[in-house]
Amino acid sequence: MMNIESLLKQKTFSREELVYLLSCQGEDEQKLFAYSKHLRDRLLSNNIHLRGLIEISNLCIKDCLYCGIRKSNKQAKRYALDEAEILKAASYASQNRYGSIVLQGGERNDPDFVREIESIVYQIKKQSGQKLGITLSLGEQSEDTYRRWFDAGAHRYLLRIETSNEQLYQQIHPHTQNHSFSTRLKCLQTLRKCGYQTGTGVMIGLPFQTLQNLADDLLFFKQTDIDMVGMGPYLEHRETPLWSFRNRLIPLKERLNLSLHMVSCLRILMPYINIAATTALQAIEPLGREKALAIGANIIMPNITPAVQKTKYQLYENKPDTDESAEAATLQLIESVRNCGCEIQWDNWGDSRHFRNKTLTASPPMTSKAQKPLKSPESPAK
Repeated sequence: MMNIESLLKQKTFSREELVYLLSCQGEDEQKLFAYSKHLRDRLLSNNIHLRGLIEISNLCIKDCLYCGIRKSNKQAKRYALDEAEILKAASYASQNRYGSIVLQGGERNDPDFVREIESIVYQIKKQSGQKLGITLSLGEQSEDTYRRWFDAGAHRYLLRIETSNEQLYQQIHPHTQNHSFSTRLKCLQTLRKCGYQTGTGVMIGLPFQTLQNLADDLLFFKQTDIDMVGMGPYLEHRETPLWSFRNRLIPLKERLNLSLHMVSCLRILMPYINIAATTALQAIEPLGREKALAIGANIIMPNITPAVQKTKYQLYENKPDTDESAEAATLQLIESVRNCGCEIQWDNWGDSRHFRNKTLTASPPMTSKAQKPLKSPESPAK
């Protein structure tokens, strides 16, 4: 049995040591969680940064075997917010001092979509007086597309790899050219090349997944020098092929606990990165996100998608708060964050300290008051 006190003092970890931390219980688990919280509070403070989540569309060209909005799901009710709806949601975030938003949606790469996002990003920056930070989570794109969106004003990008194990990746995706592990890796490299604060993440508790796989995921984050991570428990959806493997899944409570261990271990492994307390945690337990904040996460993403469309963005079943207004979500969020001993940092982009540390010697870090010059789209979407 490993000594938890000695282990937590280390700067580097082996796969076997991470497996132990992921599976520890009782007093060792308490010490693990306490130490990751201590690191977050000491190095980053107990401030929590907001990302107003706008789910812009559930149209998708991908057919991932785990996802409720996969293109083959004929039961999904499809929608796409128009520019006015997105700008209105972004305006709400700006007026309510969120500091940042996330534009998330199903994957598309057609020219009309690329132009539309470019125009929307530019308009959001313009209407907020350049004050609103923008994260995109819109899948695999070409380098030219990533650069256009970056030049329009986006500065963070989340592209979840879902698993760093290529064999497992192939087990949860169709074997087609449109679902390539190597392409996903290349896109992460391209995002960094374009200047984005680059984020990724994994699902925790997948069928076929082992603790060794999850330990390797943590090491993957470290080896690829990632700036931010959004990860959470795998939640099944009945209209997906992986639904047939639901009997092989560990119970939901165990998936929640394992996800908390992943958050805690990652904070220790990469103390300066941004780690999100994801909505999937809340889908298992009402205070799931708060539990992640209490042990080291520092990002939370209240859903400010127009209420009429929230129920249609069903990546998994039993998605929480689909009937809740943005106003109600904000009020509840303020109280719950304070209850777990943290404070919301208003009017702040909440950029990754890890990213800023890397770029500090090259150029001044960007803040909500000083951003790169924006490039107006040549052909704005109508």
